[in-house]
Amino acid sequence: MPRRHIHVTGAAEAPLRAALRALRTELAIPDTFPPAVLAEAEAAAKAPRLPGRDATDIPFFTIDPPTSTDLDQAMHLARRADGGYRVHYAIADVAAFVAPGSALDAEAHRRVLTLYFPDSKVPLHPEVLSQGAASLLPGEPRPALLWRIDLDAEGRRVATDVRRALVRSRAKLDYAGVQAQIDSGTAEEPLALLKVVGELREALETERGGISLKVPDQEIVEENHTYALGYRAPLPADGWNAQISLLTGMAAADLMTAAGTGILRTLPTAPVGEVARLRRSAHALGVDWPHHVSYADVVRAADPADPRQAAFLQECTTLLRGAGYTVFTDGSVPTPAVHAAVADEYTHCTAPLRRLVDRYAGELCVAAVAGQEPPEWVRAALPALPDEMATGSRRANTIERESVDIVEAALLSARVGEIFDAYVIDVKDREPAVGTVHLDDPAVVARIEGGTAELPLGEWLRVRLTQADPMSAKVRFAPA
Repeated sequence: MPRRHIHVTGAAEAPLRAALRALRTELAIPDTFPPAVLAEAEAAAKAPRLPGRDATDIPFFTIDPPTSTDLDQAMHLARRADGGYRVHYAIADVAAFVAPGSALDAEAHRRVLTLYFPDSKVPLHPEVLSQGAASLLPGEPRPALLWRIDLDAEGRRVATDVRRALVRSRAKLDYAGVQAQIDSGTAEEPLALLKVVGELREALETERGGISLKVPDQEIVEENHTYALGYRAPLPADGWNAQISLLTGMAAADLMTAAGTGILRTLPTAPVGEVARLRRSAHALGVDWPHHVSYADVVRAADPADPRQAAFLQECTTLLRGAGYTVFTDGSVPTPAVHAAVADEYTHCTAPLRRLVDRYAGELCVAAVAGQEPPEWVRAALPALPDEMATGSRRANTIERESVDIVEAALLSARVGEIFDAYVIDVKDREPAVGTVHLDDPAVVARIEGGTAELPLGEWLRVRLTQADPMSAKVRFAPA
């Protein structure tokens, strides 16, 4: 999933749309699926592999953005008699529709990820599956991988099970609506427990030293025939929902390591120099970071609703560089196997409609619980998956970076030559006259170059906009 969401709201101006179309063309992003893939998807939608277990009596609900129809996850939360909690988490069973070695399977391996543009998305699977027969849409029976995770009264995991089952979601909820119901006290217990369980899991995350970045969405909004750029801070419900996914990913990693075959999502500890750079960025943005306070603690305290702290949280995503996938098949779990931000072993398994690796992780976990060897098609694909995912992630990251530049260039294109107030949040070590500035208004982070003096890292600076061209995807400033 993208780390920096950008949404276009309203009827975007023609140069912006044209630049985004040009980006899709430049990167050879497919605008449709091959006929053979579509034919297989249509056939699979009509006749998926159905599980023997029926769990349609569990009243699941989904939580997604209001317009989303590719629904990977549905949940139900309940109290246990011993004072703990039971999490039922249904994950779309993509393997029920995609046959190994099929044209549909090969196309998924080419695409790897659903790709997100500000004005559209390019799905991993044809819409007849991703937004139809395989999606956990309300009122529809769907094949799923049904996780049952039992927690004690403190939210610690005490038992895990996952197996195939037929499920049916009862309601499609969105984050704002969930937050409103919980805040007002009108949420029924399965939904109200999202806050209870979510906060318990957040406390355990703090205890083990993990970090969940509350990165805001960046939005360009049409207002009075012009455009504004700002941040949308995530709600507490976003974080509680994410904790259920993290819980499942950690449980999946434990199942795989115990079985001796799996694929982990790993992230090395951030280099000391990167943390020092973030300290300088925090100072530049006016974010309080006392020397005795850890990086994890300052991130948890950051307010994504504050524009400067939102920009700081965006900068913090640089510490996620180096994340990858590690395969093991001979019983020897790699070292290190931990995801530094999660502060535990972890894997991706909860978004198979939008991420290729999750389909394989799910199959490995079902086999592990059943005490069986993984299917041969899963074992055969494992060695290539890390490189496939890395290639797909690089493409997604390029789209993200270029889209940011295009959107910001479109917003600023009529203001070339104007002077802005900015803060210098980064300076290149080998080119101290080149760096990055953050503008308070509009909410833009961009490159600064063209001066002769060393940039004053962490200080306020008057800058002149020298370039803002959506078609070249470049925004540039120079010292005024």
